[in-house]
Amino acid sequence: MNRPAFVLWFTGLSGAGKSTLAEAVARELERRGVNHEVLDGDVVRENLSKGLSFSKDDRDINVRRIGWVARTLARHGCIAICAAISPYRAIRDEIRAASDAFVEVYIQVTLDVAEGRDVKGLYARARAGEIPNFTGIDDPYEEPLTPEIVCSTADQTVEQSAAHVIAECVRLGHLS
Repeated sequence: MNRPAFVLWFTGLSGAGKSTLAEAVARELERRGVNHEVLDGDVVRENLSKGLSFSKDDRDINVRRIGWVARTLARHGCIAICAAISPYRAIRDEIRAASDAFVEVYIQVTLDVAEGRDVKGLYARARAGEIPNFTGIDDPYEEPLTPEIVCSTADQTVEQSAAHVIAECVRLGHLS
């Protein structure tokens, strides 16, 4: 049996909708009976990368760890759905190069939209100087140059964005 297996990497600002969209895609894959696992950035940081700071070096370590787990899952017949800010293009490209099959999903929103969705108050705390190195405020987010999929969650519902991701994965030959 040939099962789909690849890394599906959601990237974007905090509050862009990565986790929400990743979970919606996971529900559709579940409905289709497709083996998958969600690696949410916040959950991974709490369990696999606890103790790391938000310095560039520690962020790179965290993203590399997520990438390693994702590649391992994909190697064993699973779609690894990763939802992590992963702000630095070079590390995302490194994960892509090390993966047999990699689909980058850029969740494109403006900083204003992301801040408006901030239920945890992280942007306000970052602007007040309480959270240093916050992506989009005093640390960069490097947009992907050639993502396979772009979703504008400010203009689409979660359901529309999830359908777009699934349709593009079919078009790219990763799903049937």
